[in-house]
Formats: sequence, C-alpha cells, structure tokens
Amino acid sequence: MRVLILNCGSSSIKYQFIETQSRQALAKGSVERIGMKGAILNHQRHDGDKVKIAGEIVDHQAGVEYILAILLSTNHGVIKDRGGIEAVGHRIVHGGEKFTGSVLIDQGVMEGVQECIELAPLHNPHNIKGIKACQRLLPGVPMVGVFDTAFHHAMPEQAYIYGLPYVLYKRYGIRRYGFHGTSHFYVSRRAAEFLKKPIEQLCMITCHLGNGCSMAAVRYGVSIDTTMGYTPVEGLLMGTRCGDLDPSSVLYIMGREELSDDETNAMLNKHSGMMGISGVSSDMREIIQEMNSGNKRAKLAFDVFCYRIKKYVGAYTASMGALDAIVFTGGIGENAAPVRAASLAGLNFLGIEVDPDLNNRPGSEERAISTGSKVAVLVIPTNEELVIALDTDRIVTEAKR
Repeated sequence: MRVLILNCGSSSIKYQFIETQSRQALAKGSVERIGMKGAILNHQRHDGDKVKIAGEIVDHQAGVEYILAILLSTNHGVIKDRGGIEAVGHRIVHGGEKFTGSVLIDQGVMEGVQECIELAPLHNPHNIKGIKACQRLLPGVPMVGVFDTAFHHAMPEQAYIYGLPYVLYKRYGIRRYGFHGTSHFYVSRRAAEFLKKPIEQLCMITCHLGNGCSMAAVRYGVSIDTTMGYTPVEGLLMGTRCGDLDPSSVLYIMGREELSDDETNAMLNKHSGMMGISGVSSDMREIIQEMNSGNKRAKLAFDVFCYRIKKYVGAYTASMGALDAIVFTGGIGENAAPVRAASLAGLNFLGIEVDPDLNNRPGSEERAISTGSKVAVLVIPTNEELVIALDTDRIVTEAKR
C-alpha cells in the first residue's frame, strides 16, 4: 500500500510517501513557514532528486496542495495521479484516555480529537487542520490517526497519577500521558531484533533525545513509565523546555515578574531548557562547541541535560527490576557521542559500560556502542513515519474486509 504520512505543526508540514510492502520512502520533505513570508517546500525523491520551491503558502490546505503537486510533478514526482495515494496516515500528538491505539478517522474520531485539544492546545489543532485539508483534497481516501500518547496507555496507575486531588484527574484528565510513543515503540522493537531476543523477555530504557526529549521504561515490550507527563514540558531538560521543576517556583515567578498565563507558558516552553541555562543556544551541537571553548554556562546546560538522563536511568532500572538494554535515538541521541558518554558515565555498578571507540565512531546505522557490557547500549535511528505507514496499512486493510 502506498501511504502518505503527514506530521502537521503550527507552521510546518513534514511528509513522507511510503510503499509499505517494500518499506521504502518513495519521497519525503517538508513545507516550512506556513502563513509567513519566505514559505518553502523541500522535497527529496528516493533516487536522490531534490528540489526547493518557494511560494505563498497561506495555510495548511495550501501546504497539502503543494505536497500533492510535487508528488504528481513530471520532473520530481512519484505518482501519475491522486489515485496513487491509497491512504493517509496522520501523526496526532494527543489522544488522551480515549485513543489507546491507531484508528480509522471518521466523524466520531474527529470529535474525539477535538475534545483532546484542551490537553494539547499547541499541537492537536494543527493536526486537525492537516486532516481536514486532506479530507477536502483527497475525498474518499481512507485516513488513519496515529497518536503519540498511545504506546504509553498501558502505564500502571501509580506511574501516571499525580499527587493532586483525585477529583481533578476524574474531572479534567490531569495525569501523565507521555509522548514520543511512536518512536519509543519503534526503537524498542528494533532493539529486540538487533539483540536477537524476544521483546517479551527484555527490559530496556529508550531515550528519544532531540529538541524535545523523553525516556521510557519498556518492560517486556510495554511502556510502564515515561518522563513526559500531562504535557511535553515535564521530564528531561530539552532545547527550550524546562523539564522537571517545582510547580511553586512557577507561581512565584509569575507573581514577581507579573507574567500572564501566555507569557508563563512561553517561558516554560520556548525560553527555558538548554537555551535558558546557556543563554547561547538550544542546539546541542552549539552547546558542545561553546562548552569546549570554555563557556561555563554552556557546560552547565550540558551537565544538567546529561545528569537528568542518568537520574532516570537509575529510576527506571529500579522500577523495572532489571535492565537489558539502553537505546539512544533522535537527533541528539544518534549523533552526540559526548552526551551518550556523560549520561552513562559511572554506571558500571549497573552493568552499563560504553566503549569509547565505538561511541565516537561516526555513522547513522544501527549499532552497539558497548562491548562486554552486561547491559547492551545501542544507537538506533528512529522511524516514526514507517510505524505510521504500517499502522495505516493494517487498519485500512482490516476495514476493507
């Protein structure tokens, strides 16, 4: 089945067009700066052909129109007509407690995703825009919603309930949901295949480290805890998100700085994390460069980032009662050898040892960076789009039976 995968953000759409039988991405790209000056489409075909197209892309529907046009292009496309798109898979950030797996999108699902907007006001509205655009432009083409939160739905109550009045959970759904579920699902399965062991026999910690970061404790193939919570702000230090902090400190800052709710939200999401501590960048590559040049605040941001990873490795090892593997993925996890080394330094007592030569060896392939370690340490590039494509194929095929 040929499936178009869409990941819609506030001003961007990332896409891939995947043939599920071969698992090949026939084309991929992104539409950037939607609704702003300098909007552009970046497109790459499977044979390496690349093109950039600038234009006036006023909204998400226009963005999807650009994507369809380039897929149909004589010079850069991969299909002859829109009938070549057999299904569309949409990444949806938040499914709340309603959606515990991927679903065929119908009116009832749309209403459910709408209800989850209050849980993810920065994300779900844009996911919905992408769905509606496809419904208008690709009428009759089946569509599937794949939720970032779904993989974590099996967490036990003691892992997802906060220490707030229980009535607030019942009334508003205030609890830990977790995110990056599609990535944690994919790399945990690939890790089991890499190790040639059944996932039902493995306890592992998966570390998705990019501009947004989260870790998950995956016991026997099931996520039993994860660092992100009610929103993607909780947990690890991130590029611009603060991660764990005392909620009372937020109330204090709001009072002293006279911040509105929107200003406080911007502070926690856009002006904190590595950017907030270092004062120079949210990009780990620049943080490491500045740190190596003697910038003390960049060094502090690096140390806080790695310390939180190490702390959760200990916590999740304890919660699972065993540990067979640690998996690094995402832009930082796959490429920043100093982060991997610092995050796991001193954990020999847990059977975790990183081989410096293997860790520092460049490459984008799946690989182990441990030798003789009781706990395997792996680097596995994530492929969330493939998971969405395969789920879409499965659900659409089942619906046709």
